[in-house]
Amino acid sequence: MPDKVIEPHTRAAIPLAPSLDATLAAAHMPRQFRPLDRRVLWIASLAMALGVIVALVAQALTGLIGGVTNLAFYGRWSFAFVSPANNHLGWWVIAVPVVGGLIVGGMARWGSRAIRGHGIPEAMEQVLLNESRIPPRMTWLKPVSSAIAIGTGGPFGAEGPIIATGGALGSLLGQWLHVTADERKTLLAAGAAAGMAAVFSAPVSAVLLAIELLLFERRARSLIPVALATVVGTGVRYLLEGNEAMFPMPELAAPGLAALATYIVLGLIVGVVSVGVTRLTYAIEDGFEKLPIHWMWWPALGGLVVGVVGYFMPLTLGVGYSNIAAVIAGQMSLTGMLALCVLKLLSWSVALGSGTSGGTLAPLFTIGSALGGVFGLCLMAWAPWLHVDPRMAALVCMAAIFAGASRAFLTSVVFAFEITQQPHGLLPLLGACAAAYLVSGLMMRNTIMTEKIARRGVRVPSEYAADYLDQILVRDACSRDVVSLRATQPLSEVRPWLSAGSVAARHQGFPVLNDDGQLLGVVTRRDLLDLHTPDEQSVGSLVQRAPLCVREDHTLREAADHMVEADVGRLVVLGKTATHAMVGIITRGDLLAAHARRLREARHASRHFGRKAAN
Repeated sequence: MPDKVIEPHTRAAIPLAPSLDATLAAAHMPRQFRPLDRRVLWIASLAMALGVIVALVAQALTGLIGGVTNLAFYGRWSFAFVSPANNHLGWWVIAVPVVGGLIVGGMARWGSRAIRGHGIPEAMEQVLLNESRIPPRMTWLKPVSSAIAIGTGGPFGAEGPIIATGGALGSLLGQWLHVTADERKTLLAAGAAAGMAAVFSAPVSAVLLAIELLLFERRARSLIPVALATVVGTGVRYLLEGNEAMFPMPELAAPGLAALATYIVLGLIVGVVSVGVTRLTYAIEDGFEKLPIHWMWWPALGGLVVGVVGYFMPLTLGVGYSNIAAVIAGQMSLTGMLALCVLKLLSWSVALGSGTSGGTLAPLFTIGSALGGVFGLCLMAWAPWLHVDPRMAALVCMAAIFAGASRAFLTSVVFAFEITQQPHGLLPLLGACAAAYLVSGLMMRNTIMTEKIARRGVRVPSEYAADYLDQILVRDACSRDVVSLRATQPLSEVRPWLSAGSVAARHQGFPVLNDDGQLLGVVTRRDLLDLHTPDEQSVGSLVQRAPLCVREDHTLREAADHMVEADVGRLVVLGKTATHAMVGIITRGDLLAAHARRLREARHASRHFGRKAAN
């Protein structure tokens, strides 16, 4: 029979055996959570050094794109960053993207297939499935292939390849050094964010991009290194190119209430457009998958479309940063913006669907800003009482299409502000991007960033919430009805009791007390019923180690981690004030039961709002 069943709230805490008193807390307590430790100093130092390297690589890649562009479209040796739109090749311009596609296809086949696409989904996949290990060859294959694709007229932005290259460099650094998987993920995100910051002088949005698309968390130990990397990357850009806004535009006035409401409605419309753009891109990719030729040749076919469109609309060729600047500054006509929006979408979606190497940010910004500019001019002509500024409309639609397509909501808002430095644009940006995010979330399960890897069975976190177990203390979930056994009891006395099937006997673990009522350890039901152990052996002889403990003021997350690390299913709970006294037991079942309240609230809300919707 058990020594006693201790009723809750009616018994004194059980003291631990004197021999265990001095060492138990230090040896068998879970590690207390700390938001930061000295290890962060080392990772932050590496991240800052990485920021310098990635910023220089961004400059080199920009120069390489310029070199390929000058050679391919103008027949000259120069690394100046120029637009291919002013070429005089005539019909020969169609052949240039085709040649670029052939080269990229060959690099993908004999180098690495991972260079295809814009790189962020592949980086996300490595973070989620491969402990942030990106193959070292990607550090040069991705930027070179992207420079060839973009330099030969590919309608992509340079930022995607630079972000992917920065992430690859961070991952490579983490593989060279002795760091954990989490620290390697931080370095990958730091490199990617530094690349974005170095291209656009947008450090804050680069940090947000890392949080929303790469880190899948917001913790101090990862946030600080990433932030420092973006500061350093932006500082290098300031040193080399100055601190002017990436896309300067005339100062915008604060919008009135009618104009603000209009911008939010535009965000809703652009949200629908972003869903259509995403589905169109993947539909084209699915179409290429059905072609009866090797995927190596697909980028050349995509290049053919790019070349034909580029012949009729040269502005669609290349990164098109100057197009974005012209649209949001109000320097492009209605017909020019409409043609740019439609033809850039056609050229970019076919090229991206063909599997060539390039980015998504600049093309989406071009499409969104041109569409917004068209809306703005039409509203200014047809409804002047709304006081809609076409430049503001272009700005908010530019950000809203990226917010809807990628669901990087905060990144989109802050990025549009940082690259234009227009403070009066923040409120319309916030409203329009929120509206686009809402529509996208309701209409589309995956995003332009996650659809590809979701099809491969990778589940990408889309929402970040505080750990529920980290919000509950052990004292609120542990069992205080502790069924204990005496150390001197023989197994012949305990085994029949276990077989009787009483509620108390169905427990899976039992504290063992000596004759003075002091805790010696814990034995499991399996230990007690082991047929290889003779009946005459005492219960105390089965205790192999001091009990694994947790205090009342630990969280359930700390308790759960302690159980996993020790490979046990229960922990002795010690008092908060009398820290060497047992006050209860917490089991895996208690951890699961702690979720009951959350699930009850969710079910209640579902039933409540479900009835309202039905009515």
